[in-house]
Amino acid sequence: MTATIFALSSGAPPAAIAVVRVSGPDAAAVLHHLAGRVPPARRAVTATLRDPAGELLDRALVLWLPGPTTVTGEDCAELHLHGGRAVVGAVEAVLAALPGLRRAEPGEFTRRAFANGRIDLAEAEGLADLLSAETELQRQSALAMAGGQFSRTVATWRENLLILSAQLEAVLDFADEDDVAALPESFTWNIGLLRGEIAAWLDRPRAEALREGFRVVLAGPPNAGKSTLFNALVESDAAIISPTAGTTRDVLTRPVSLAGIPFLFLDTAGLRDHSADAIEMMGVDRARSELARADLVLWLGPEGECPPDAWNIAPQCDRSDAERKVCARHRVSAVTGAGLDGLRADLVATARAALPKPGDAALSSRQHHLLAEAEQELVQAEMLTDPLLIAESLRLARVSFDALLGRTTTEDMLDALFGRFCIGK
Repeated sequence: MTATIFALSSGAPPAAIAVVRVSGPDAAAVLHHLAGRVPPARRAVTATLRDPAGELLDRALVLWLPGPTTVTGEDCAELHLHGGRAVVGAVEAVLAALPGLRRAEPGEFTRRAFANGRIDLAEAEGLADLLSAETELQRQSALAMAGGQFSRTVATWRENLLILSAQLEAVLDFADEDDVAALPESFTWNIGLLRGEIAAWLDRPRAEALREGFRVVLAGPPNAGKSTLFNALVESDAAIISPTAGTTRDVLTRPVSLAGIPFLFLDTAGLRDHSADAIEMMGVDRARSELARADLVLWLGPEGECPPDAWNIAPQCDRSDAERKVCARHRVSAVTGAGLDGLRADLVATARAALPKPGDAALSSRQHHLLAEAEQELVQAEMLTDPLLIAESLRLARVSFDALLGRTTTEDMLDALFGRFCIGK
């Protein structure tokens, strides 16, 4: 029998209100034990909560939410308590002592919602991203995924694929196996249309870039002003600034939100080919690795050495002895602030174009991989002439769609996903 679980689902006390959520077959019994009755369904009512000895625990609002039309698909109860630590602790102690009840594990409420068909896997992944969202763009993208934008699209694709498979089955059942002409003229065209829609999703910016932030690497030789500019962009004294060459020896990272866009700025060791300091050269190697991973490089070195696609930045423009770059994209001074607003605005515009659009669902690596597999099967289906082989390609594409929505999945993958959730969610 499924255990009944409980957890504090609001913020950690002290707080004005603390919400304790209960889900499972004994949810109604919990209300009987604590409040002496089960209130009308889906109506918040005041109740006096007592422990088994009759001692007062709290005067609270309680909600009775009978399944299956609940967030978990099970019978649920909510206790809206006064948000002091002692009140919450006392109520939780009573719940833990009741037979059939136990504390919820991280993400267990959401996992039950998935298991009971209240949400699919893509929506659960979106909800996990929503809980970890720190910028406005992350919030909007996660809401789109959690709200079923992608799931509805996949469901439509799956339905169209079933129609195509049915047409193919009719050919296999009622025509010679080599008689491809019996297929409707629109059959191949419809496969191509479906493949094109999938390809458009695959071309979208990925969720990882949105989650980790637009990676901006500051690069150049020693004493080029990288750390000073880095501190100005992240608005903190994160990097040590010194006139001594080679002060920065490792990669320093700081996540920052600019105009609601997530960025990850990286300050790197000064690039040079030789140094007597082995540790500094290790930092140089790491810096070169980060250049390869960057979404954008801000180059603060000699103009003629600017890497391809990097932005040529003229730093320290307040100094008379600074290099005068001819084709600098921005001229800035981290000391006086000159040019910094223009650089930030340019960074925001560039990142906004590279990251998912506000309100668009973004694919994770798992989702992108499965969708790419489905697209490849449809490419095969377009090229094949044998109806049996075409049918197998369509079936494999449908398997990928099912995996996207969680109709076929593994316990290890579910453990990893729902382990990202907090207790009480």
